[in-house]
Amino acid sequence: MANEVQQVEQQGIQQMPANQAQSIMPIIEKMASMPELPIDKLERMLDMHERIMNRAAQEQFNSAMAEMQAEIPAIAERGQGHNMKYATFEDINDTVKPIMKQHGFGLTFRVRNLQGAVEITGVLMHTAGHREETSVMLPLDTTGSKNAVQAVGSSVSYGKRYVMCAMLNIATRGEDDNGASAARKPTVTAMQAGQIGRILAQCSEHTNEWFDSTWGDPANVYKDAFDRLMANLNAAREKAKANANADKAVQEADHADS
Repeated sequence: MANEVQQVEQQGIQQMPANQAQSIMPIIEKMASMPELPIDKLERMLDMHERIMNRAAQEQFNSAMAEMQAEIPAIAERGQGHNMKYATFEDINDTVKPIMKQHGFGLTFRVRNLQGAVEITGVLMHTAGHREETSVMLPLDTTGSKNAVQAVGSSVSYGKRYVMCAMLNIATRGEDDNGASAARKPTVTAMQAGQIGRILAQCSEHTNEWFDSTWGDPANVYKDAFDRLMANLNAAREKAKANANADKAVQEADHADS
């Protein structure tokens, strides 16, 4: 028994194949029945077993992920944001969910409400026991004429799409575009989309209506149009502030005269 324990300890977790994790358990069970055995040695063996099991679970996760990604097709962009199209969360989920189940994966989301923003976290789990998480924080989508509930729902919906596509490396394409999607221009990052949303919240209704009719959603803005758009939105925001201050001054003057 002592020789078996010494052999396992000398071999160590880095050299031990993950598939040998189960073979350690009988040794640990025998060790637990030996009252003269130091408790720290038993704890080291339990810790080694746990680390080997975790490594085995991660290896199974990675192997299943590679196989699954080879089967996930590009998702058709059937959602319409004015003149921009995108793949809806429902279409992505309906397409990918059966493939995920076949390879032992499950995906859940956590939503945390913050001041003027939401944080969406995707938790990708595998039946072997390993899991991975990805989060994105987005401002509330107050563009257009959305009320408070609609603003939260829009941001959460976009966040789920973004996180799911990022975790599973999902590509989207236009329906029946004969390969034209390969030439699609890259769009802004989630952080840049958040910057656009924050500035739009401070712009006039007219500016928001223009943005909705042009881009539909901050995530649809082309990367090479970001700097120019930000400059225009900053100018529009300053103009909106100036108009608001002018209106306030007129109201105060009218109040003083009365």
